[in-house]
Amino acid sequence: MTKQAKKSDALHGVLGIDIGGSGIKGAPVDLKTGKLLSERVRIPTPEGAKPEDVAAVVAQLAAQFPQTGTGPIGVTFPGIVRGGLTLSAANVDKGWIGLDADALFTRAAGRPVSLLNDADAAGVAEARYGAGADVKGVVMLLAFGTGIGSALMNDGVLVPNTELGHLELSGREVEPWASGAAKDREDLSWKAWGKRVTEYLEYLERLFSPDLFIIGGGLSKKSDKWMEHLAVKTPIKPAALQNEAGIVGAALTASERQD
Repeated sequence: MTKQAKKSDALHGVLGIDIGGSGIKGAPVDLKTGKLLSERVRIPTPEGAKPEDVAAVVAQLAAQFPQTGTGPIGVTFPGIVRGGLTLSAANVDKGWIGLDADALFTRAAGRPVSLLNDADAAGVAEARYGAGADVKGVVMLLAFGTGIGSALMNDGVLVPNTELGHLELSGREVEPWASGAAKDREDLSWKAWGKRVTEYLEYLERLFSPDLFIIGGGLSKKSDKWMEHLAVKTPIKPAALQNEAGIVGAALTASERQD
């Protein structure tokens, strides 16, 4: 990245875009502080979430922030991403599987795009600016919402695409049993849901011996409801960046890859 481009990034930020099941959100990010430089713009996710339709929304969001110039754009995706290819499509159109989504978004936006898993984006943002900042060792972010996303960092370095919500525990997949959606669907109390999550976290402790769990996703705003019900040895913190984490992590990743 040129000195002129870096100066522009400092003044106007790097654009981060977070693709969700119901909405696609974007904003420029100040990478020194991890703060958004303007209000997020949210556009509903097109029905069916087909690649070309989602790419059109990404291009629309890029046009909303001309102050970010021709710099890189970071985009999150709710699935496995490797080398710019999307390799899974649990909650979006099956046309994403095996697609070079980096190239699709780059063509649509007319600017270089870097793609990464949505939970991974939240994880790197929390590791740099949020609850995991300055924490050494193994930090694990778990995002509880419609599903369970995961991000695994060691000394701030991401191990991508862990997808730990799909682990099996006691003969069942964890995600449909312990997600935020499961709590709502089964009308679980916070205590009952916390018991399930505790069992899941204990399993992750045995596998990874983490130094910190960060709980993110839609339930991170309600830590006063669930924190007392999670009883494990590893320290637990609620995510600090909450709904902005995906945007921030996407922008950070795009800038680092451009460098």
